[in-house]
Amino acid sequence: MILSLVLLVLIQSAGVTPVTVRTHSPIVEVQENSDAELSCDFKTERENNPRIEWKKKDKEVSFVYFKGHFTGPFQGRATIDGATVRLQRVTQADAGEYRCEVSAPLDSIKLGETNVTLKVLVPPHTPSCDVPSSALTGSQVELRCKDQHSIPPASYTWFKDKTALVPVWHANATYTVDVVTGVLIFQTVSRSDTGLYYCEAKNGVGSPKRCESTHMQIDDLNVPAVIAGVVVVCILVILCTFGVCYAHRQGYFSLRYCRSFWIAQCHGVAHISSQNLNRTEHM
Repeated sequence: MILSLVLLVLIQSAGVTPVTVRTHSPIVEVQENSDAELSCDFKTERENNPRIEWKKKDKEVSFVYFKGHFTGPFQGRATIDGATVRLQRVTQADAGEYRCEVSAPLDSIKLGETNVTLKVLVPPHTPSCDVPSSALTGSQVELRCKDQHSIPPASYTWFKDKTALVPVWHANATYTVDVVTGVLIFQTVSRSDTGLYYCEAKNGVGSPKRCESTHMQIDDLNVPAVIAGVVVVCILVILCTFGVCYAHRQGYFSLRYCRSFWIAQCHGVAHISSQNLNRTEHM
């Protein structure tokens, strides 16, 4: 490594420029299904026909351009001009880090390289929204909004009756909204929270998308009806308890009663069977 640096200094001091490789766009951001240009400029010392290779660094390093041809999924949708590559109709599978390598066997320094990171952006999709259709006053209610596809991740805005619910930070706030997770929480809802709710997702790529509005109805808890229901249930439990106790006192649940009942039934069946048998023999 030190020897290479010393050699580079000596070459540059002699007015000779060895192979150099650079890019004017180390980070490239394009929308999905559009074209992307991965720039790679080089200069050589003596080599007139350097070898140009492009590689993609993923879990493993794979070839993109090798021996004058594009490989794998890049065949038929990529072109090269000098050492600059243009990809057509990029997808999420194309996102990643690429390396341009230029080999110059006749130069003092025989290899130069530069890296380009490709980021494929995805505009928001229609988010999925979870809004309860009804709730009781005083209860906690949670509304959820999520877009699984946008890159970079979307931020979320909730609307009630077409009015944005902006984040509030004071202690008396009736709700909290997280623009990152898309969760809107009412700690204790009231009837004034009844309305049409929808969520909008945006990430600066393309136009924002929103889900369909859903009506959430907040009703008061009917305390007299709840009390009446509890009373009716208690009465039914008491009546059932007295009924079971009465039946037990009358002997309906005693072992002797059950045994005598089944013996009588068995004798009856046996008597009927013997009669049928005698009839058959006489015939």
